[in-house]
Amino acid sequence: MKHGVKTKKLGRTQTHRKALLRNLVRSLFVYERIRTTLPKAKVAQQLAERLISYSKLGTLAARRNAQSILTDKPITKKLFDDIGPRFKDRAGGSTRILRLGQRPSDGAEMAYLELVVRKERAPKDQKEKGKEKKEK
Repeated sequence: MKHGVKTKKLGRTQTHRKALLRNLVRSLFVYERIRTTLPKAKVAQQLAERLISYSKLGTLAARRNAQSILTDKPITKKLFDDIGPRFKDRAGGSTRILRLGQRPSDGAEMAYLELVVRKERAPKDQKEKGKEKKEK
């Protein structure tokens, strides 16, 4: 019997796994989309959903809990000021996993882990027009 088996170990020690997940979630909040293997994406998704739930609460205790996991103040600030308000109306499901197929070198199943509501980027034409106006 396998009672109490709750964590996917990903072939790593506890400290290595914790560092890996912190880095994956930090990258997710910075770039809003990351490419990784499917098992890593599934585990990182759980942590990211929990952190987004903290940011929707917006309390000091929630901010401290998120800070203890992320350990990076600018990313915590972005999470609470930018990412959290985008998901205020959603009950859950703030991230999604898109499967990409197998990696050619070793056959590992790859996937994108991304935020469902992403910040819209200005098209290149609008960026260039903005630069021209500044120059004049």
